[in-house]
Amino acid sequence: MEYVTLNNGVRMPLLGYGVYQMEDAGLCRRCVGEAIATGYRLIDTAAVYLNEEAVGKAVEVSGVPRSEFFITSKVWIQDMGYEQTLRAFDRSLARLGMDYLDLYLLHMPFGDVFGAWKAMERLYREGRVRAVGVCNFRIPRLADLMAHFEVVPAVNQVETHLFNQQQAMQQYAGSKGVLVEAWSPFAEGKNDFFRNEALALLAAKYGKSVAQIALRWLTQRGIAAIPKSVHRERMEENFHSLDFRLSDEDMALIASCDRALPVVGDFDAPDFVSDLCGRKYAI
Repeated sequence: MEYVTLNNGVRMPLLGYGVYQMEDAGLCRRCVGEAIATGYRLIDTAAVYLNEEAVGKAVEVSGVPRSEFFITSKVWIQDMGYEQTLRAFDRSLARLGMDYLDLYLLHMPFGDVFGAWKAMERLYREGRVRAVGVCNFRIPRLADLMAHFEVVPAVNQVETHLFNQQQAMQQYAGSKGVLVEAWSPFAEGKNDFFRNEALALLAAKYGKSVAQIALRWLTQRGIAAIPKSVHRERMEENFHSLDFRLSDEDMALIASCDRALPVVGDFDAPDFVSDLCGRKYAI
Protein backbone atom coordinates (compact mmCIF):
# COMPACT_ATOMS: atom_id res chain seq x y z
CA MET A 1 0.00 0.00 0.00
CA GLU A 2 1.09 3.55 -0.69
CA TYR A 3 0.33 6.31 1.79
CA VAL A 4 0.05 10.08 1.80
CA THR A 5 0.74 12.28 4.80
CA LEU A 6 -2.09 14.74 5.46
CA ASN A 7 -1.48 18.35 6.45
CA ASN A 8 -1.60 17.45 10.16
CA GLY A 9 0.89 14.58 9.93
CA VAL A 10 -1.66 11.74 9.81
CA ARG A 11 -0.88 9.01 7.28
CA MET A 12 -3.69 7.90 4.99
CA PRO A 13 -3.75 5.09 2.40
CA LEU A 14 -3.86 6.38 -1.17
CA LEU A 15 -6.28 3.62 -2.16
CA GLY A 16 -9.42 2.72 -0.27
CA TYR A 17 -12.77 1.00 -0.59
CA GLY A 18 -16.04 2.90 -0.98
CA VAL A 19 -19.50 1.65 0.01
CA TYR A 20 -21.85 4.11 -1.69
CA GLN A 21 -25.20 2.57 -2.82
CA MET A 22 -24.68 -0.46 -0.61
CA GLU A 23 -27.66 -0.10 1.74
CA ASP A 24 -28.25 -3.84 2.13
CA ALA A 25 -26.56 -4.71 5.43
CA GLY A 26 -25.67 -8.27 4.50
CA LEU A 27 -24.17 -7.26 1.18
CA CYS A 28 -22.21 -4.44 2.78
CA ARG A 29 -20.80 -6.63 5.55
CA ARG A 30 -19.75 -9.29 3.03
CA CYS A 31 -18.14 -6.81 0.66
CA VAL A 32 -16.29 -4.87 3.35
CA GLY A 33 -15.09 -8.16 4.81
CA GLU A 34 -13.77 -9.23 1.41
CA ALA A 35 -12.15 -5.83 0.90
CA ILE A 36 -10.40 -6.13 4.25
CA ALA A 37 -9.23 -9.67 3.40
CA THR A 38 -7.87 -8.31 0.11
CA GLY A 39 -5.81 -5.74 2.00
CA TYR A 40 -7.85 -2.55 2.01
CA ARG A 41 -7.62 -0.56 5.23
CA LEU A 42 -9.24 2.73 4.17
CA ILE A 43 -13.03 2.25 4.26
CA ASP A 44 -15.18 5.20 3.16
CA THR A 45 -18.80 5.43 4.33
CA ALA A 46 -21.31 8.17 5.21
CA ALA A 47 -24.40 8.65 7.35
CA VAL A 48 -26.61 9.04 4.29
CA TYR A 49 -25.34 5.72 2.84
CA LEU A 50 -27.26 3.91 5.61
CA ASN A 51 -24.51 1.32 6.07
CA GLU A 52 -22.27 2.59 8.85
CA GLU A 53 -23.41 -0.19 11.18
CA ALA A 54 -22.61 -2.85 8.58
CA VAL A 55 -19.16 -1.33 8.01
CA GLY A 56 -18.51 -1.31 11.74
CA LYS A 57 -19.53 -4.96 12.11
CA ALA A 58 -17.27 -6.02 9.23
CA VAL A 59 -14.34 -4.19 10.81
CA GLU A 60 -15.11 -5.66 14.23
CA VAL A 61 -15.13 -9.29 13.09
CA SER A 62 -12.19 -8.93 10.68
CA GLY A 63 -9.55 -9.78 13.26
CA VAL A 64 -7.57 -6.73 12.15
CA PRO A 65 -6.79 -4.22 14.93
CA ARG A 66 -8.79 -1.00 14.75
CA SER A 67 -5.53 0.96 14.75
CA GLU A 68 -4.67 -0.45 11.31
CA PHE A 69 -7.80 0.97 9.70
CA PHE A 70 -8.49 4.40 8.29
CA ILE A 71 -12.25 4.87 8.66
CA THR A 72 -13.98 7.81 6.95
CA SER A 73 -17.56 8.98 7.40
CA LYS A 74 -19.48 12.12 6.48
CA VAL A 75 -22.12 14.48 7.86
CA TRP A 76 -25.11 15.02 5.56
CA ILE A 77 -26.81 18.31 4.63
CA GLN A 78 -29.71 17.84 7.06
CA ASP A 79 -27.19 17.70 9.92
CA MET A 80 -25.20 20.79 8.99
CA GLY A 81 -24.85 23.22 11.89
CA TYR A 82 -22.85 23.32 15.11
CA GLU A 83 -25.07 21.32 17.47
CA GLN A 84 -26.55 19.20 14.69
CA THR A 85 -23.13 18.14 13.45
CA LEU A 86 -21.94 17.19 16.92
CA ARG A 87 -25.02 15.02 17.37
CA ALA A 88 -24.61 13.51 13.89
CA PHE A 89 -21.02 12.58 14.71
CA ASP A 90 -22.09 10.81 17.91
CA ARG A 91 -24.71 8.85 15.98
CA SER A 92 -22.19 7.83 13.34
CA LEU A 93 -19.74 6.61 15.98
CA ALA A 94 -22.51 4.65 17.70
CA ARG A 95 -23.54 2.98 14.45
CA LEU A 96 -19.92 2.15 13.61
CA GLY A 97 -19.29 0.88 17.12
CA MET A 98 -16.12 2.95 17.36
CA ASP A 99 -14.79 5.60 19.71
CA TYR A 100 -13.05 7.73 17.07
CA LEU A 101 -12.91 8.33 13.32
CA ASP A 102 -9.81 8.74 11.22
CA LEU A 103 -11.48 11.25 8.86
CA TYR A 104 -14.80 13.09 9.10
CA LEU A 105 -16.05 15.07 6.14
CA LEU A 106 -18.71 17.65 5.35
CA HIS A 107 -20.52 15.67 2.67
CA MET A 108 -21.82 18.65 0.70
CA PRO A 109 -21.07 22.40 0.51
CA PHE A 110 -24.67 23.29 1.38
CA GLY A 111 -26.61 24.24 4.50
CA ASP A 112 -24.96 25.72 7.58
CA VAL A 113 -21.42 24.91 6.49
CA PHE A 114 -19.77 27.39 8.87
CA GLY A 115 -21.64 26.07 11.90
CA ALA A 116 -20.76 22.53 10.88
CA TRP A 117 -17.08 23.36 10.42
CA LYS A 118 -16.96 24.93 13.86
CA ALA A 119 -18.17 21.57 15.19
CA MET A 120 -15.57 19.76 13.08
CA GLU A 121 -12.84 21.90 14.62
CA ARG A 122 -14.08 20.99 18.10
CA LEU A 123 -14.18 17.26 17.30
CA TYR A 124 -10.67 17.45 15.89
CA ARG A 125 -9.24 19.38 18.83
CA GLU A 126 -10.87 16.96 21.27
CA GLY A 127 -9.17 14.06 19.49
CA ARG A 128 -12.40 12.34 18.54
CA VAL A 129 -11.41 12.47 14.89
CA ARG A 130 -7.85 12.33 13.59
CA ALA A 131 -8.50 14.59 10.57
CA VAL A 132 -11.37 16.63 9.12
CA GLY A 133 -12.19 17.61 5.58
CA VAL A 134 -14.84 18.38 3.00
CA CYS A 135 -16.47 16.93 -0.11
CA ASN A 136 -17.57 18.55 -3.35
CA PHE A 137 -16.19 22.02 -2.53
CA ARG A 138 -15.31 24.11 -5.57
CA ILE A 139 -12.24 26.36 -5.31
CA PRO A 140 -14.07 29.56 -4.21
CA ARG A 141 -16.04 27.65 -1.55
CA LEU A 142 -12.87 26.04 -0.25
CA ALA A 143 -11.10 29.41 -0.14
CA ASP A 144 -14.05 30.94 1.73
CA LEU A 145 -13.96 28.22 4.39
CA MET A 146 -10.21 28.50 4.92
CA ALA A 147 -10.43 32.29 5.20
CA HIS A 148 -12.75 32.04 8.21
CA PHE A 149 -11.31 29.15 10.25
CA GLU A 150 -8.03 28.03 11.74
CA VAL A 151 -8.23 24.34 10.88
CA VAL A 152 -7.54 23.78 7.19
CA PRO A 153 -9.38 20.80 5.65
CA ALA A 154 -7.08 17.83 5.26
CA VAL A 155 -9.05 16.44 2.30
CA ASN A 156 -11.43 17.61 -0.40
CA GLN A 157 -13.24 14.59 -1.85
CA VAL A 158 -14.51 15.42 -5.35
CA GLU A 159 -15.60 13.71 -8.56
CA THR A 160 -12.28 12.95 -10.25
CA HIS A 161 -11.69 10.71 -13.25
CA LEU A 162 -10.55 10.67 -16.87
CA PHE A 163 -13.18 13.18 -18.04
CA ASN A 164 -13.08 15.49 -15.00
CA GLN A 165 -9.48 15.48 -13.88
CA GLN A 166 -9.63 18.32 -11.32
CA GLN A 167 -6.29 19.70 -12.44
CA ALA A 168 -7.06 23.25 -11.24
CA MET A 169 -8.43 21.92 -7.96
CA GLN A 170 -5.36 19.78 -7.36
CA GLN A 171 -3.07 22.73 -8.02
CA TYR A 172 -5.00 25.06 -5.71
CA ALA A 173 -5.71 22.51 -2.98
CA GLY A 174 -2.14 21.28 -3.04
CA SER A 175 -0.87 24.84 -2.55
CA LYS A 176 -2.95 24.99 0.64
CA GLY A 177 -2.02 21.52 1.90
CA VAL A 178 -5.39 19.95 1.04
CA LEU A 179 -5.37 16.45 -0.45
CA VAL A 180 -7.70 15.73 -3.37
CA GLU A 181 -9.53 12.42 -3.00
CA ALA A 182 -11.40 10.96 -5.98
CA TRP A 183 -14.93 9.67 -5.70
CA SER A 184 -16.36 7.88 -8.74
CA PRO A 185 -12.88 7.26 -10.20
CA PHE A 186 -14.49 5.28 -13.04
CA ALA A 187 -17.15 7.93 -13.79
CA GLU A 188 -19.77 5.28 -12.99
CA GLY A 189 -18.88 3.76 -16.36
CA LYS A 190 -20.44 6.68 -18.21
CA ASN A 191 -19.21 7.99 -21.59
CA ASP A 192 -17.97 4.47 -22.42
CA PHE A 193 -15.32 4.85 -19.73
CA PHE A 194 -14.19 1.23 -19.85
CA ARG A 195 -13.84 1.35 -23.62
CA ASN A 196 -11.93 4.61 -23.72
CA GLU A 197 -9.28 4.44 -26.44
CA ALA A 198 -6.42 5.91 -24.40
CA LEU A 199 -7.08 3.73 -21.36
CA ALA A 200 -7.51 0.62 -23.50
CA LEU A 201 -4.25 1.34 -25.32
CA LEU A 202 -2.34 1.62 -22.06
CA ALA A 203 -4.08 -1.41 -20.56
CA ALA A 204 -2.75 -3.48 -23.47
CA LYS A 205 0.71 -1.91 -23.18
CA TYR A 206 1.09 -2.63 -19.46
CA GLY A 207 -0.84 -5.89 -19.35
CA LYS A 208 -3.34 -4.35 -16.92
CA SER A 209 -7.06 -3.65 -16.93
CA VAL A 210 -8.61 -0.30 -17.84
CA ALA A 211 -9.64 0.09 -14.19
CA GLN A 212 -6.07 -0.46 -13.01
CA ILE A 213 -4.73 2.11 -15.47
CA ALA A 214 -7.35 4.65 -14.34
CA LEU A 215 -6.58 4.12 -10.67
CA ARG A 216 -2.82 4.17 -11.11
CA TRP A 217 -3.05 7.42 -13.03
CA LEU A 218 -4.86 8.94 -10.04
CA THR A 219 -2.61 7.60 -7.28
CA GLN A 220 0.52 8.42 -9.25
CA ARG A 221 -0.71 12.04 -9.31
CA GLY A 222 -0.96 11.87 -5.51
CA ILE A 223 -4.76 11.71 -5.59
CA ALA A 224 -6.41 9.23 -3.24
CA ALA A 225 -9.14 7.01 -4.71
CA ILE A 226 -12.02 5.00 -3.23
CA PRO A 227 -13.33 2.63 -5.90
CA LYS A 228 -16.32 0.44 -5.11
CA SER A 229 -17.12 -3.05 -6.32
CA VAL A 230 -19.30 -5.85 -5.00
CA HIS A 231 -17.17 -8.45 -6.82
CA ARG A 232 -14.16 -9.91 -5.01
CA GLU A 233 -12.11 -10.31 -8.18
CA ARG A 234 -12.56 -6.64 -9.06
CA MET A 235 -11.69 -5.56 -5.52
CA GLU A 236 -8.45 -7.49 -5.90
CA GLU A 237 -7.86 -6.09 -9.38
CA ASN A 238 -8.29 -2.54 -8.11
CA PHE A 239 -6.06 -3.21 -5.11
CA HIS A 240 -3.24 -4.40 -7.37
CA SER A 241 -3.27 -1.16 -9.33
CA LEU A 242 -0.35 -0.02 -7.17
CA ASP A 243 2.20 -2.58 -8.36
CA PHE A 244 3.34 -0.71 -11.49
CA ARG A 245 4.03 2.83 -12.68
CA LEU A 246 2.95 4.73 -15.78
CA SER A 247 5.59 6.57 -17.77
CA ASP A 248 5.51 10.37 -17.93
CA GLU A 249 4.47 10.08 -21.56
CA ASP A 250 1.53 7.84 -20.71
CA MET A 251 0.49 10.07 -17.82
CA ALA A 252 0.41 12.95 -20.31
CA LEU A 253 -1.68 10.91 -22.74
CA ILE A 254 -4.37 10.41 -20.11
CA ALA A 255 -4.16 14.06 -19.10
CA SER A 256 -4.96 15.03 -22.69
CA CYS A 257 -8.39 13.38 -22.35
CA ASP A 258 -9.61 15.91 -19.80
CA ARG A 259 -12.96 17.56 -20.55
CA ALA A 260 -12.99 19.41 -17.20
CA LEU A 261 -16.69 18.65 -16.85
CA PRO A 262 -18.50 16.42 -14.35
CA VAL A 263 -20.47 13.46 -15.63
CA VAL A 264 -21.92 12.18 -12.33
CA GLY A 265 -22.89 15.28 -10.34
CA ASP A 266 -23.05 18.88 -11.57
CA PHE A 267 -22.81 21.13 -8.52
CA ASP A 268 -23.46 24.17 -10.68
CA ALA A 269 -26.85 22.82 -11.82
CA PRO A 270 -29.71 24.28 -9.72
CA ASP A 271 -31.99 21.25 -10.13
CA PHE A 272 -29.22 18.87 -9.08
CA VAL A 273 -28.43 20.97 -6.01
CA SER A 274 -32.11 21.31 -5.09
CA ASP A 275 -32.53 17.54 -5.24
CA LEU A 276 -29.51 17.03 -2.99
CA CYS A 277 -30.70 19.58 -0.44
CA GLY A 278 -34.11 17.92 -0.34
CA ARG A 279 -32.70 14.46 0.28
CA LYS A 280 -33.18 13.18 3.83
CA TYR A 281 -32.32 10.02 5.66
CA ALA A 282 -33.95 8.58 8.77
CA ILE A 283 -31.97 9.46 11.88
